[in-house]
Amino acid sequence: MMAKVESFTLDHTAVKAPYVRLITIEKGQKGDEISNYDLRLVQPNENAIPTAGLHTIEHMLAGFLRDRLDGVIDCSPFGCRTGFHLIVWGEHDTTEVAKALKGALEQITKSTWDDVQGTDIRSCGNYRDHSLFSAQEWCKKILAAGISSDPFTRKVVD
Repeated sequence: MMAKVESFTLDHTAVKAPYVRLITIEKGQKGDEISNYDLRLVQPNENAIPTAGLHTIEHMLAGFLRDRLDGVIDCSPFGCRTGFHLIVWGEHDTTEVAKALKGALEQITKSTWDDVQGTDIRSCGNYRDHSLFSAQEWCKKILAAGISSDPFTRKVVD
C-alpha cells in the first residue's frame, strides 16, 4: 500500500486562500527538524496560476523568501498550480511565514526582468516558460485578497 500523504487528506473545499499552513514537522535521526508549509496563493479548484507566471514567481520566491526567513531549504510549486511547498530548517510561526510571503510578493510586483534569476538556457530547465507580467498580475491579485496565517479562518497579516 502506498504511504499516506498529508496534503491529500486536506479538505480542499474547506480552506480559504490565500494562506500559510504548517503541513508537518519532520525530525531526522540526529534530531534536526524541517518544517513543510503550504503557501496557498489561490483557491483550490477555483483558480490556477498559469505555468509561465507560476514559474517566474517560483524563481523570485527562491531568493526573496531566503532574504526574509532563516533556514529556507526549498520552495517548490504544487502541480495543481495553486501555491507552493516551503521547506525550512526548524519551525517558524505561520504569521512570520505569511509576513515573509507577503513581503516577497510585494517585491515581485515592483521588480524588473533583471531581478528574475535563472531565466536563460544554462540556468533553467524550461527557460522559455516565464512571464514577469503574469507573475506581477497574480501577485497583485493575491495581495489584494490578503494572506492569512490560518487556512480555515481568515487571519490576514499586516
